[in-house]
Amino acid sequence: MKKIAVLTSGGDAPGMNAAIRSVTRTALSKGFEVVGIRYGYKGLVEGDFIEFDRFSVSEKIDKGGTFLRSARYPEFLDVEVQKIGAQQLKDRGIDHLVVIGGDGSFRGAAAISQFGIKVIGIPGTIDNDLDYTDYSIGYDTAVNTVVDAVDKLRDTSSSHQRCNIVEVMGRHCGDIAIRSAIATGAKYLATPETNYNRESLIKDLKRQMLNGIKYSIIIMTEHLDDTSELAKHVEAQTGIETRATVLGHIQRGGRPTAFDRSLAVTLGRHAVELISEGVTNQVVGFKNSSVINIPMSEVDTTPKRDRQYDIDTFEMTK
Repeated sequence: MKKIAVLTSGGDAPGMNAAIRSVTRTALSKGFEVVGIRYGYKGLVEGDFIEFDRFSVSEKIDKGGTFLRSARYPEFLDVEVQKIGAQQLKDRGIDHLVVIGGDGSFRGAAAISQFGIKVIGIPGTIDNDLDYTDYSIGYDTAVNTVVDAVDKLRDTSSSHQRCNIVEVMGRHCGDIAIRSAIATGAKYLATPETNYNRESLIKDLKRQMLNGIKYSIIIMTEHLDDTSELAKHVEAQTGIETRATVLGHIQRGGRPTAFDRSLAVTLGRHAVELISEGVTNQVVGFKNSSVINIPMSEVDTTPKRDRQYDIDTFEMTK
């Protein structure tokens, strides 16, 4: 009988609970035993395991966050710590590990696979920065959270004829900013893919003023600029009252959208089906409207996804 463990690692993402539920119930239906690991790789090394039955994941599909909890655990970069984690699994007769997370979580899964543990990765990150898949669990919910916040900011910005710079998450990937800018009709988009610079922003805002636009929404990916300082600079250069809004971790929370729930269920089921077929050391994903899986070793070498189409769409609609 196969025994499968599942953990969530790195930043939490809405839909992770739905993925845990899908993995658990699919595995149980196939006669496998399932174990949950709390607090990610930290819990793996410390032996924080819990046996699952189908009721362990009841009433979870609509909940945000991850009921298994998560934790940053840089100690797992140490090979000796990885060996301890692998031995924890072996001591319990567990030979399959399903990891739900982003690129760092997948690197941890690839590392532990070197010690004889068979792994499957499920993409769970709001940043949507895994190149091999079009969508990762949590991304759609995060975009909808941003859209809701920007719609509210638009009301007050238009009332006071202000410029509002909205900083969104994404690390070094502009997907959240791009999709939310298109959906909200933002006047300016700044992402790692748009070659952002302050001079072009100021020039664009001044051109909008000449065209009679009285207020502006700017959506910017984090780490591109200091948005508070930028707001002061914009106000000084244009004379437009300017505010900075950092949405921060509200983008990680909330009930997952229908898309994220269905994506999580589909990918969780596919992960277990691969295990039942003897296919391991893979990551699952969603590409060109189809469920896919590729070897985990290829994740970092897959060519970067071309986002130019979305940016072009923004230019046409703004």
